[in-house]
Amino acid sequence: MKYVLVTGGVVSGLGKGVTASSIGVVLKACGLRVTSIKIDPYLNTDAGTMSPFEHGEVFVLDDGGEVDLDLGNYERFLDIKLTRDNNITTGKIYQYVIDKERRGDYLGKTVQVVPHITDAIQEWIERVAIVPVDGKKGPADVCVIELGGTIGDIESMPFIEALGQFSYRVGPGNFCLIHVSLVPVLNVVGEQKTKPTQHSVRGLRGLGLTPNILACRSASPLDENVKEKLSQFCHVPIANIVTLYDVPNIWHIPLLLRDQKAHNAILRALNLQGNMREPMLKEWTSMVKVSDSLCDPVRIAMVGKYTGLSDSYLSVLKALLHASVYCGKKLIVDWVTSTDLEDNTAQEEPLVHDAAWNLLKGADGILVPGGFGDRGVQGKILAAKYAREKNKPYLGICLGMQIAVIEFARNVLNLQDANSTEFDPNTKNPCVIFMPEGSKTHMGGTMRLGSRRTYFQVTDCKSAKLYRNVEYVDERHRHRYEVNPDLVMKLERSGLAFVGKDESGRRMEIVELPTHPYYVGVQFHPEFKSRPGKPSAVFVGLIAASCGQLDAILKSHGCDNLQPTKQVIRTVFPAQVVYANGHVPKRLPNENGHAPKRLPNGTYYANGNGVHA
Repeated sequence: MKYVLVTGGVVSGLGKGVTASSIGVVLKACGLRVTSIKIDPYLNTDAGTMSPFEHGEVFVLDDGGEVDLDLGNYERFLDIKLTRDNNITTGKIYQYVIDKERRGDYLGKTVQVVPHITDAIQEWIERVAIVPVDGKKGPADVCVIELGGTIGDIESMPFIEALGQFSYRVGPGNFCLIHVSLVPVLNVVGEQKTKPTQHSVRGLRGLGLTPNILACRSASPLDENVKEKLSQFCHVPIANIVTLYDVPNIWHIPLLLRDQKAHNAILRALNLQGNMREPMLKEWTSMVKVSDSLCDPVRIAMVGKYTGLSDSYLSVLKALLHASVYCGKKLIVDWVTSTDLEDNTAQEEPLVHDAAWNLLKGADGILVPGGFGDRGVQGKILAAKYAREKNKPYLGICLGMQIAVIEFARNVLNLQDANSTEFDPNTKNPCVIFMPEGSKTHMGGTMRLGSRRTYFQVTDCKSAKLYRNVEYVDERHRHRYEVNPDLVMKLERSGLAFVGKDESGRRMEIVELPTHPYYVGVQFHPEFKSRPGKPSAVFVGLIAASCGQLDAILKSHGCDNLQPTKQVIRTVFPAQVVYANGHVPKRLPNENGHAPKRLPNGTYYANGNGVHA
């Protein structure tokens, strides 16, 4: 097993996760099998109880693991399925060691950070690295490890020590360290400054780790004299210094690494240079050109309460982009804070209220993503009501589905106090109730999590056709509340259709309004399994309905034969054939190209390219 460690210095938010994912793409293109591990030094056991404002979205895996959003990047870039153990946290490591101490596994010894914590970290890495994640048998060839945080953080110290020991133990031919650092340009002098990176590398070496490769983040490519200076002071060959400068979208990063021969430096450090081919990224290059060329817009209003931080809905944005590229459209996301739609805002800040409603009315489609708590719920209900009454395409995810049910009960069944027991425990008409198996005393890991099966109840519905008329689908879940099964019959008699249910038939998974152009709610989170070559079905439905392509796509999905057709995507992938069943050829890469506008400074994304705040 070969190991590639990615660390970061100077400041956070440089894009270590995208760098690690891109390294994986390049190594995979060289013919290697790749797996990934993310180390988060925080004390939380997992990301499940953290606010999206704290750490971005919580990404959910097939096994129910609630993990850092970077694992979503790994899955999308590399098209793999990770497990909860691929996300290591300080909380997990300490819990593991303390459990061993309570069992008496240490035979009365004094349990210390060194060697017990550091040994546990190394054992965890070795154990997880050999677990196949690409659907093939046997371990991967290379494990890419990302160490979260910044070099010098106190909470990272046990991991730094463990990784220093680990690099010595596995040997120099099996370990490669890539350090991502910042080379800023001061506006006053207009010169690229190397001192921050020099100090970062000095600190890293003082902790027992020596970088093999420097990945320097900057606004523009590094000058040759800057590379020479970095090489001299950081003791890294010039050939091993790569520039990750600002680019239109993150799909360009693997191409930057390839063009600067970063794969050669990595393969040399891992003693693999003579055994590997040059990276085959023809399809990836094609995808970059396609994503950059899209110009026909489709506007989606994202109605949520975490709109101040786009990372809170990162996977939703990725899924929208996958679907938009599939339909040949340039995605524009209008961020609508749900509280701004409410009557209270109309009284207190009428201009903000009017602006929010103008965005909603001007959108081609409306999406209400998942969330928790009662803040902004009334605004989401108003958005769902507007979409239903005005025949505006609507997709509700998790809470968004529950919102659609509550709105329908209030305004069609005329149950004015209809609500979720999450928001009003004493409501007389509970449309959404707490699941019997849930815990009301413990928050972490107590929801209905991970991959669960949904069975279609009818075939003549939009969602079943979008999923290509399969009997069931497996999607990832994360929720504590569900639609009240006792109210389902009354809702269906009034026109709402629950077309997808779990194996028991009592848990509602997919809801549709048959008389509406596209009004769909799903209890699961389809965004977590969306890929560029395999966009989520319900997201394709939303985008297609928003740009007038839904009928054509539903018709094509109903065909069983693979006859070439001039489908909507032909203009997007002019060199490829799109088949009558809607399949996109497998030559597509595995990540989207654009990012939302509101991102930390120093990330790879160009503000405003593809998604506008």
